[in-house]
Amino acid sequence: MQIKPFELERYFAEHEFRVRFLLSASDCESLTLQELLALADADGLALWDGLSLAYTESQGHPLLRREIARQHQTVTPDDVLVAAPEEAIFIAMNTLLAPGDHVLVTFPAYQSLYQVAEAAGCTVTRWPLTPDGAAGWRLDIDFLRDHLRPETRLIVVNFPHNPTGHLPTRGELDTIVEIAAGRGIYIFSDEMYRLLEYDPARRLPSVCDLYERGIALAGLSKAYALPGLRIGWLATRDREVLNRCAAFKDYTTICSSAPSEVLGVIALRAAARIVERNLAIIRSNLSAAERFFAQDTALFTWLPPRAGSVAFPRLAERVPVAGFCRDLLAAQNVMVVPGDLFGHAGNHFRVGLGRRNLPEALERVQRYLDHGGLRQGRTQNVKRKTQNVKRKTQVTQPAWRCHSRKPLAGIQRRCQRELGCPIEAFGHDG
Repeated sequence: MQIKPFELERYFAEHEFRVRFLLSASDCESLTLQELLALADADGLALWDGLSLAYTESQGHPLLRREIARQHQTVTPDDVLVAAPEEAIFIAMNTLLAPGDHVLVTFPAYQSLYQVAEAAGCTVTRWPLTPDGAAGWRLDIDFLRDHLRPETRLIVVNFPHNPTGHLPTRGELDTIVEIAAGRGIYIFSDEMYRLLEYDPARRLPSVCDLYERGIALAGLSKAYALPGLRIGWLATRDREVLNRCAAFKDYTTICSSAPSEVLGVIALRAAARIVERNLAIIRSNLSAAERFFAQDTALFTWLPPRAGSVAFPRLAERVPVAGFCRDLLAAQNVMVVPGDLFGHAGNHFRVGLGRRNLPEALERVQRYLDHGGLRQGRTQNVKRKTQNVKRKTQVTQPAWRCHSRKPLAGIQRRCQRELGCPIEAFGHDG
């Protein structure tokens, strides 16, 4: 398979561990091992103390799958396959799809949610979320109806949505399921940010509980603040699909890390405490972000998220977002992800709401703005362009010089008029 580079992950690989502030991190403040073990019950501690660093079951530790199934209404432990979250996406797409299939994907999106399908020879239609002012974002359900094809095999959704923080209503989700069920189309539901709803009453059921052909992706990286464990899972009541995914996994990791699985059991048993801890951080940061971006509405448009640990505000069109992110990184050691890394052309950038140092990172952004960062960034761009023009001029135009002490003003004017040479081409000594 020939697949395009994962632009977002390449960007993180270059900068994530070299900068002081990650203003675009999508996870929550990571738990330490000590913090996690302090949440363990007696059985969990016994599992940890007696841990054997042997191979594990390919489908996942039975206790881990049991804890995962408890998060659902209709799923049993046998309906769960444990894998790293990114691995699970790769496995599911290769299992469900074949060349010539058509896929609809909510967009913007985490790149693997559509890129793996494209690399497999599928046609992908991007189902766009659009800015909706104070309401945040909007997803047009009619777009889904209008873009179904006879060869449509899969609908890919992601709620709560990365990077916008959008969360549809229960009625909208039910309609998506009804549309898919009417045509026998599978739904792949990225639910990595589920449980991080600001209003628990708006929490949506998992797609795998609503629809027999629903495949849910979830894991410990976002809502549980444990990305280092690399534990995620697929859950579906379609046993034939799950068995095929399990067989495909024999060509990826085969099985998961034994320590990670035991720590995953401990985390899932302490889910309520971990999620509430993370929501407290997000709610505090959400208030701080709203205040910050409200200070300069001519420069920033804040589009409020409804759930999850990310938001996707817009920068004024007069300031190209890629240059803004690059200059902010250089000037203040703050990494911000531009929207084009999600394939989105709307001059947006992602803000992560799950890290405790967000207020300090925003102070750095303010410092950048107060010290003329945008003006300086534009000046640096002009300087670079001018230097390029000079280099081209020196190659293509005659650099006439006179070494007398008097400038040859007439020759200079004629050269400028007829050849377009800048004054600098004559040198500083006349």
